Amino acid sequence: MGKRGTDKDSRLRICMLGHKRIPSREGGIEIVVEELATRMAALGHHVVCYNRSGHHIGGKEFDSQPVREYRGVHLKPVFTIDRKGLAAVSSSLFACLAAAFGPYDVVHIHAEGPAAFCWMPRLLGKRVILTVHGLDWQREKWQGGFGSKYIHFGERMGARWANAIIVLSKGVKQYFKDTYKRDTQYIPNGVIQPERLEAQRIQEKFGLEKDSYILYLGRIVPEKGEHYLIEAFRNVRTEKKLVIAGGASDTDEYMEKLKSLAAGDNRIIFTGFVQGKMLQELYSNAYLYTLPSDLEGMPLSLLEAMSYGNCCLISDIPECADVVGHYAETFRKGDIADLQKKLQGFCDDERRVKMYKDQAADYICSRYHWNMAVEKTLELYRK
Repeated sequence: MGKRGTDKDSRLRICMLGHKRIPSREGGIEIVVEELATRMAALGHHVVCYNRSGHHIGGKEFDSQPVREYRGVHLKPVFTIDRKGLAAVSSSLFACLAAAFGPYDVVHIHAEGPAAFCWMPRLLGKRVILTVHGLDWQREKWQGGFGSKYIHFGERMGARWANAIIVLSKGVKQYFKDTYKRDTQYIPNGVIQPERLEAQRIQEKFGLEKDSYILYLGRIVPEKGEHYLIEAFRNVRTEKKLVIAGGASDTDEYMEKLKSLAAGDNRIIFTGFVQGKMLQELYSNAYLYTLPSDLEGMPLSLLEAMSYGNCCLISDIPECADVVGHYAETFRKGDIADLQKKLQGFCDDERRVKMYKDQAADYICSRYHWNMAVEKTLELYRK
């Protein structure tokens, strides 16, 4: 990226909102906000992130006192009604209100729901950028009732009031063109070449060794398709374990459903929310990574899994298939029998697994860069 953006006259005052909190791995949006914000701060821009107050999806052990600064990014907590269905709405309202009256050149809103209030900073002269991480109203937990209507409203407000809209997939780009006659900017997420760790913590806590398990890592929500994975895996003939790593996001009932599906199969392990070294070890030592989603924006966990050199098996939705090219394998979305067949094939053929592993990291790290995402986003800020 060179020195662009570091000159005093070109420094921008930027705020970001719509995420839960950073630093955190509560979801893909939080990872994106952290990566963009910290890199922009390192370039000399003044960056503020409005963090949601309240409970961490990983559980009470991850709750902590608010951090005021992180890697050059200023963190400001906003008032949040910490109740299901109200946390996102209330935090977005007060964050947009603060952003509207704050000393910012750019207000960058992440996700469709928070965009419901994007008219506030726009009316007060701020340049408003909206990143649509996916069509959130399609997610099962928002189907019907107030949630779906609110997110649709936020989408319409974003299409009307945002100066520019960033999308993460070609499908969403076409959706905004067809639905709102609105041009958008395709800026994909990035990834970094990670350090691979030996299996120490995961061996001590879960009895996992290198290449002894199939990994799913992500939020525990119905649209991610973990129920397909468990049902398929139960009929796979293998001594390998299935590791379901992640925390529930307002979906405790779904988590209980998954545990019921897994009952009686001691090969299936639920780790709960993971981050840090534990997460790195899980990625580093998996035999196979799988993402059986029905719905995605641009799955960061898939980029991360490939960056660790994993063989990946994913559903054939465009948001996944377009990311991996020919360097991973797909199964038909929602087809448990096809998923079982592909899982069995990989368990029986270590050479094919190794072939994909040998190519994955170089492909994904050469194609998706956070620095490129930052450069394109800053260009959009300045237009």
